[in-house]
Amino acid sequence: MQSPAQDRLRPRRFVKTRTRPPGRDGTALLSPASAPPSAPAPRRPPHGIRTHLPFGPWLFLAPGLLIVAAFSLYPFLSTVAHSFTDARTLTTGQFVGGANYRELIHDAMFWTGLRNSLLYVLGVVPLLVLLPLLLAMLVQRQIPGITFFRAAFYTPVVASVVVVGLIWVWLLDDRGLINALLEALGFGRVGFLSDPWLLLLSAMAVTVWKGLGYYMIIYLAALANVPRELHEACAVDGAGAVRRFLTVTVPAVRSTMVLVAALSSVGAFKVFSEVYLMAGPTGGPGGEDTTLVMLVQQAGTGLSGRVGYASALSVVVFVLTLGLMLLVLRANRREER
Repeated sequence: MQSPAQDRLRPRRFVKTRTRPPGRDGTALLSPASAPPSAPAPRRPPHGIRTHLPFGPWLFLAPGLLIVAAFSLYPFLSTVAHSFTDARTLTTGQFVGGANYRELIHDAMFWTGLRNSLLYVLGVVPLLVLLPLLLAMLVQRQIPGITFFRAAFYTPVVASVVVVGLIWVWLLDDRGLINALLEALGFGRVGFLSDPWLLLLSAMAVTVWKGLGYYMIIYLAALANVPRELHEACAVDGAGAVRRFLTVTVPAVRSTMVLVAALSSVGAFKVFSEVYLMAGPTGGPGGEDTTLVMLVQQAGTGLSGRVGYASALSVVVFVLTLGLMLLVLRANRREER
């Protein structure tokens, strides 16, 4: 047995180990066993395939953009260009500056059409904002047979406007069903389609009747997001149905009401089919029920059609419609403040 001193004097054998050459940066490389685990190297795409195309998103948008440019942007720009010419067709005409717009200001039929269009908006929009909301609150209840009433209220929306207009013409004619019932009850006939003001009111009634179901669906989607706990809390506090409607329902669907007001105002200002079917191509007796869109149709068609003047009318209708939408949105922002 050797002592510790003798053990220190004993020569030791050194084992020569192979080391890897240092890397390019001068640091020694670790052995595979001591190297920390690293993420697998990303796979390279096959040769000739690019992973990113700089215009890739635009290629997907190209079909839709082409359709918008061909059927919306180009007709709009062409209409604006023709409004400064005396064109009789879409291909001929000379530049006349603002002559069409000056003539438009002095045209009595333009002011008649503007009056009727504004009256149409004032008569239709409040009803289409309020009545579909009340109707949606009625059909929102889960009671037996409510699906039938929802489908019945929505039926006028899917019906053709021409068919709807002809049905109402047959009902409101001097020899129609409504006048026959009035005579049977001892009342006289009412000139729904011969009196200018009654004719305009009848067209408004058709527009409201046909739009009720469409806006009812929009309100149903908004009412589904109103918490039922708010109505229950108001009922516990003693609030009646009217107060719950004013304090809970109306604030909850205010943004939807603004949307309905904007959509219905644009549709009412550009009304054509209802008045055309009920009043005829001339716009009623003496043209007293002519709207702006009917005036565009009258000025731009026929043997004496004037495309330049009709284009000027179209530009004015566009500007007035845009201003009406901005006015509705501005009024909504003031209420939110």
